[in-house]
This record gives sequence, C-alpha cells and structure tokens, in this order.
Amino acid sequence: MTKLLSTLIILFISLSVNSQTIFGKWNTINDDTGKVDSVIEMYEKNGKAYAKILKITDPNRQKAICEKCEGANKNKPILGLEILTGLEKNEEEWSGGEILDPRNGKIYKCYIKLVKPDKLKIRGYLGVSLFGKTKYWQRAK
Repeated sequence: MTKLLSTLIILFISLSVNSQTIFGKWNTINDDTGKVDSVIEMYEKNGKAYAKILKITDPNRQKAICEKCEGANKNKPILGLEILTGLEKNEEEWSGGEILDPRNGKIYKCYIKLVKPDKLKIRGYLGVSLFGKTKYWQRAK
C-alpha cells in the first residue's frame, strides 16, 4: 500500500511540474470562428524558447506558403515554419525574441507568459508592448 501511495505521489508531482512549463504543444484559436486554427510546438534550444507550426486545421491551408514573409522565410511552407524565436526566461515571462505572423509576413517583438498551467499569453508588438496585440493559446491535449 505504501509503495502504491508513493508511486501516486511521484506521478502527481511529475504531472504538476510538467504542466507548469511553456514547452509542449499549444492550440491557437481563430478570432473569427473561436475554433482551433493550428497546433504549435514550443521547444527549448540553447536555453531559449522557440515555436513551430505542427498542424494546420484548415484543409485548404495545408500547403499554404508564406508569400508575404521576407528573407529566409519567403515562400516557405507555413506548416513546419518556425514562428517564434529566441525568447529568454526573465522571471515569470519569456521575452527578448520575435514572433512571425505568417498571414501577413510581419515580425513582431514579443513576450510570453504562462498564466495558467493550460493557458499561454502571447503579446506581439512593434516598439513598445503598449502598441500590440495579445493572444491566448490553450495547451493541446
């Protein structure tokens, strides 16, 4: 009985710790429909946070390319595209990086913050964060 209880406690702690991270898969929500638009994978590389598009839910956009992007991302497939780069942990948030909006090809400064274990706040902006837009991603199940 003690072994079972110990195992359950370790499992619970492990799940709690894993849900307190920004890393993993996240659903983006379409503002117009309220439905999942894409699945994004947040991952860590060299101590910084990055994200790429893993899945696009709209069958008509499966093979879409980033026509409006500039530089190395110009005409790259949106599926698999790295859209968030170089964020560094700064106390409660990750900042100092950039986010790419593949719909308009623009790159914004951004910061992200885990507001709940299953809810991620993303703020993209030009210049200062006062002039920007906030989105919320839900952890993918």
